[in-house]
Amino acid sequence: MQSSKLSSLAKQPFELLLELERRSRVVATGQGSGVAADAERVGIAFRLGGEKFVAPRDETREVLTYPASITRVPGARSWVSGLANVRGQLIPIFDLKSYLGGAATIPDRLTRVLVANHREYPAGLVVDEVMGFRRFSASEFVDEWAPTILRCDRYLTGAYRRGQETWPVFSLIQLVESPHFMKVAA
Repeated sequence: MQSSKLSSLAKQPFELLLELERRSRVVATGQGSGVAADAERVGIAFRLGGEKFVAPRDETREVLTYPASITRVPGARSWVSGLANVRGQLIPIFDLKSYLGGAATIPDRLTRVLVANHREYPAGLVVDEVMGFRRFSASEFVDEWAPTILRCDRYLTGAYRRGQETWPVFSLIQLVESPHFMKVAA
């Protein structure tokens, strides 16, 4: 049915619903726009020291303010901050910058915790700052990027290049599933 105005279907509820469904499918699949439906990628932008990264949105469960109380775990590596009670659930908190070979994070008002979206391995990752959502088109994705100061290449899955800016994509899932990351005992 080629109807440009939904108002013309006001007295035909079934046809109106069919047209709404058709339009929804066109938008969901990206047909008619010349752009694929998966052309936009959304990530959580964050900073570690002077470097900026983006974590895939689907790998991030939530962003928390730095917990007021973290209980240190005896015998754990220095980059294991401890355990925090978040809404009645214990979440292990890890200093991501320290784990990657940087200086320990000194919490301030910008410090946040990215909680990895992993069913088996809950992990709260301390970052210096979360800068919100970043949207990129698929055409901005590149397979190579400039070396990072922090030792995180094994967790990078590509980068988005926009103008002079490059945003390395940091995989939280690869990090928490890494055998090296799992070895938390000192």
